[in-house]
Amino acid sequence: MRKALIVWGGWDGHEPEQVSRIFADILEEASFEVELANDLEAFRDADKLLGLDLIVPVWTMDDIEQQLVDHVSAAVQQGTGLAGCHGGMCDAFRKNVDWQFMTGGQWVAHPGNDGVEYTVNIKPISSPLVEGIADFQVKSEQYYLHIDPAIEVLATTTFPIVDGPHRLNGQVQMPVAWTKRWGTGRVYYNSLGHHADIVDMPPVKEMMRRGLLWAADGKTRARAEAQATGQVYSGMADSQ
Repeated sequence: MRKALIVWGGWDGHEPEQVSRIFADILEEASFEVELANDLEAFRDADKLLGLDLIVPVWTMDDIEQQLVDHVSAAVQQGTGLAGCHGGMCDAFRKNVDWQFMTGGQWVAHPGNDGVEYTVNIKPISSPLVEGIADFQVKSEQYYLHIDPAIEVLATTTFPIVDGPHRLNGQVQMPVAWTKRWGTGRVYYNSLGHHADIVDMPPVKEMMRRGLLWAADGKTRARAEAQATGQVYSGMADSQ
């Protein structure tokens, strides 16, 4: 049975416990053994993380020990999937650039705050992660992110919608969902999910279902690659 660890906490405004339950239900329906933890100490056991198929952070803001980030990073580099949404993954630990490098982006603003009506545009690419999903409207926070140019963008939204100091820059297409690689591991992120009801919207929930399973499926491929080459990506420590 595949194993997933969901670690939730941080700022309560993002309803981390409720969002975690939605993710747990998705994974349990896909026959995962799911552990839910409400403590960053869940990242303390490096060997345990290496044995997981998927790590799902649902933890907005807060601080984290560098060692715990190192443990997550090492596991993902060796094939454990990493997937999450909204501030629970890409506004998790603002002071830790290693976390930001691994996840592919960092929240910097949501002009207009909650209640902005905008369109999520699915990219016309050949990917099972978005195949058959149409553009849709959402009323929520619209995330402005600083992103890694290496990400593969799956969906976007257009800025600006509301007034702000960014308006005179003209229109930009901001990623909403993406994938990237971290070593042999797969990383999936979706910026939607300010509250549990947004995560539970049918198109958002389906995007997350596919992203969670895609990230976890990378573990089997990583094992095969390691057996074939005798090597796994050993990681970097540029920022330390």
